[in-house]
Formats: sequence, C-alpha cells, structure tokens
Amino acid sequence: MLLHDPSSLFRFAEHDVFLPMIVLEELDHQKKGMSEVARNARQVSRHLDQLIGTADLSKGVPLDALGNADALGSLYFQTRPTDTRLPLELPMGKADNVILGIVHGLREENPKREIVLVSKDINMRLKARALGLPAEDYLNDHVLDDSDLLYDGVMPLPENFWNKHGKDIESWQQNGLTWYRVRGPLCGQFIVNEFVYYEGEMPLYAQVREVTGKSAVLSTLRDFSHAKNSVWGITTRNREQNFALNLLMNPDIDFVSLLGQAGTGKTLLALASGLAQTFETKRYTEIIITRATVPVGDDIGFLPGTEEEKMLPWMGALEDNLEVLHQGATGALGAPGSGNGQDWTKTPAMDLIRSRIKLKSMNFMRGRTFLNKFLIIDEAQNLTPKQMKTLVTRAGPGTKIVCLGNIAQIDTPYLTEGSSGLTYVVDRFKGWPHAGHITLQRGERSRLADYASDAL
Repeated sequence: MLLHDPSSLFRFAEHDVFLPMIVLEELDHQKKGMSEVARNARQVSRHLDQLIGTADLSKGVPLDALGNADALGSLYFQTRPTDTRLPLELPMGKADNVILGIVHGLREENPKREIVLVSKDINMRLKARALGLPAEDYLNDHVLDDSDLLYDGVMPLPENFWNKHGKDIESWQQNGLTWYRVRGPLCGQFIVNEFVYYEGEMPLYAQVREVTGKSAVLSTLRDFSHAKNSVWGITTRNREQNFALNLLMNPDIDFVSLLGQAGTGKTLLALASGLAQTFETKRYTEIIITRATVPVGDDIGFLPGTEEEKMLPWMGALEDNLEVLHQGATGALGAPGSGNGQDWTKTPAMDLIRSRIKLKSMNFMRGRTFLNKFLIIDEAQNLTPKQMKTLVTRAGPGTKIVCLGNIAQIDTPYLTEGSSGLTYVVDRFKGWPHAGHITLQRGERSRLADYASDAL
C-alpha cells in the first residue's frame, strides 16, 4: 500500500495507523533504484522522517503534523515485541506472515479496539480472512467503485424531449453550425462537451456547449460520415466515431480521451485527425506518440538503437494505421495509390509523414514542454494517475493531448479499472470546457474481430 501510494499514510481520516517494524525493513529493501516503486519507498521514508522529528514514538505521532488537515489520527510504530503466535502454523521469515502475526497479537492486546489490516496484496488479505482477521483493500486510490459508472460522454435523449424542452427554444447560426438554447428539467443533468442524441421523428445529434441552471446551449455537429468531410481520407462508420472526430478536430478542445475495445478505431481516428491538422491546416507542427511499454507476454529484454528505434517494436499499431491512412488518402500530398506496385513504406509521401511523427519514451518526459504538438498517449490504461499527471502537464501553448485506451486490458500490476490513470483523467476532466471524452462502442475492424471479442 505504501509502495503503491506514498501519501496513503494521510488518507485514513480519524483512524490511527500502526506500522510494524518489518514494514520499515521492507521499505529499506525497496528503496534502491529508479523505478516507480523505489521512488515511492524513498518518499514514504521522507514522510516518516519529517513526521517523527523529536516526538515520543511510544505515545503516537499526530498525522496532521505536516499540514495534512484531513489526517486526524496518530501514527504508531512497533516499539516492543508483540506476541505473534497465530492459530495456524505459517512459514516464519516471510514478511507477510510476520505482519499477520502482529495483527493477531494487537487484537489480543487491544480487545476493545477495532484493528484492520489494510493491504493491496490480495493473497495477504485472503490469508488474513482465513485466520479470522479483518482485512481490507486500500480503496482511496479508486476513482470509481464500479467501472460501469464511468462517464461515457454520451446521453440518449428521451422520447418526450421535444415536448418538455421545445418551448421558448432559441436558435442561431455560428461557425457553420446551428446552435440551440433549450430549457427544461433535463438540462441540469447535461455536462459541458457531452454529446446528446435523439433518433425519433425530429432527430438531433448535438454537443452540450454551456449549462446554466435549467437551460443549456447545444450545437449541431459536423457529419464526418460524409465523404465531403473526410479526415485524411477517413470517414466515420458509427455515431460514437462521429462524436469522437468532432472533439479531435475542434481547436477549442485541448484534451480528448477515447475509450473502447480493440477495433473500435481509437488510434485510427486520433492519427487521421493529427495528420490532417498537421499537414493540411498547419495547426500543429508535429505528432508525438508515446505509450506505456508493458509487455503482454514475456519481456524480450533490452532493445538496441536510439530512443525511436527502441520504441518501434511497441508501435506496431502505428504502422498498421499508417497503412490504412495511406490507402485512404490517395492524392493527399500527391500520395500514390496502393495499386501501383510501389512499397507504401518507401513512397515520398510516407517519408514526409514520418518526418512529422515522433515516437517518444515516457521515461524521458519529465521537464519537457511541448509547443503546438499533437500528443497521442496510447495504451493509457496502463498508467498510474501520477504518471498520467506527469504526461498531461507537459502540454504547452497550442498543444492537444489525446489519451487512448481500454480499461478492460490493464497489464500493469496493482492497477485496476477503478484506479487506472485513464479512469482518473476521464473523471477529473469531465465538464471542463476544453476537454471531451467518448467511449466507442462498436468494433469496426472486421467481422472476425467483432465475433472474437464477443465469443472468446
């Protein structure tokens, strides 16, 4: 728990925290190196050092001593041996079993106090419960208890929407779109930049632009499913993809998050909009792509070459999508079609495109500032909230950040759907006027991929 969230000591409100000596020993073992875990171990040690000062450890140390006003309890250290004999024999020498013994001993010594083991280790919690000891997961890092409650950026309107909201409606034209000011009970539930749709007799596909009390301003959308509005030769195939491109192509939206299963078109839409705004409208000077390098199978070890060459094996999705976009954008930049027998990877157009796409490792992002860049963070579900904050705060003036991911495919240990950095940013950016989110629903890769997603 401490290695997962170094500030977890201050997250227990009015409850007291007890640290066994073996936990300090484990912190000491983990502090060496440059990994996230090692950094967290060193941070915890610094917190403890500042808290202790010259306090009397036997009487407990107030957890609000460093200004953490929400931490109303005290911190206690193990300052004497505790009877650690458990009801069942467990192999001694293992830290988990020593901690279980201390929890059992504390319950024996303090029968009137409720003592609960808090751990991120599932097996340790299982062992504790088997021994009759109360154990809980550390839930303070969870943005949501249930991933089904995560904001999806879309609201279907009820059938009686026009009856209840059609009176006193105002409409006007602006930037080639129709804008409406509607009033009614549903307006209070709208979120800025949320997409609303009604598919009845008077169909409406709109984006919420402003919410004030029981009135809201909606604007119609550009139809990117029509060939005349194609983006780098790509047209959208479903409702959510059209919503996503309206966010990606909007210069007022600085942050876009796209969730969806494999094959819903997240990377293709992001890359197409990035290329169109880099080469055609010149809004951005470069596309930067980064991703969490977490292997699905066994790690293949160190990779030779420069930073870009090391990242190439992780960027297979980029190559696949560039091939689709190259075939779709026949004529863009004078690009030859795919049927002329020429290797698409060696055409002059592809060389020009590659010169504007940079692959960057997350390891070297700290301290950088990106100006007028289109930054795509792929596989963002494998990032912790802290890593996500580090990346998003790299944005300088004129930069747009696009986060892509599928929270059902988390490969990072100790991260869950509720505590992923992607879930974190979707929830925290909800309702900000310069951010938008869409959860893509339909797979458009192939009938085989769609059937495999459902059947396997």
